[in-house]
Amino acid sequence: MLQKNRRLIVSLITGALLGLVCVVGVGWRVGGLAGNEWFLFAMWYNRVIMGLVIGLAADLEFVHHPANRYIRGLILGALVSAAIFFSTEMRDIPALFAGIVYGPIIEFVARWFD
Repeated sequence: MLQKNRRLIVSLITGALLGLVCVVGVGWRVGGLAGNEWFLFAMWYNRVIMGLVIGLAADLEFVHHPANRYIRGLILGALVSAAIFFSTEMRDIPALFAGIVYGPIIEFVARWFD
C-alpha cells in the first residue's frame, strides 16, 4: 500500500512540475499570462490530472513486456492530453505532443522512486 501511495504522490508532483513547464511554454506561445489565465490554469491542471491517472494505473498492462510502463505512459498521456487538444478545436498540437512525451516521463520518475 505504501508503495502505491508513494507512486501516486510522485506522479502527482511530477505532473504538477511538468504542468509548470507547460504553462511557461504555452504562455510564451499565446502571448503571455494576461488574458490567458484560465487557459494556462487548465493546461497545468491537465498535467496534474495526467499525473493522477498515471499514478493510479500502476497495474494496468497494455503489453506483457518491461517496456509496458512507457507504453502505458504514452497512451495515458495522449488520452489525458486529448482533452486540451479537443477543447482548442484540435489546434493545440504542441500541447498534445507534450502530453505524449510527459506521460512516459511521469512513468520514468514514478518508477525511479519505487
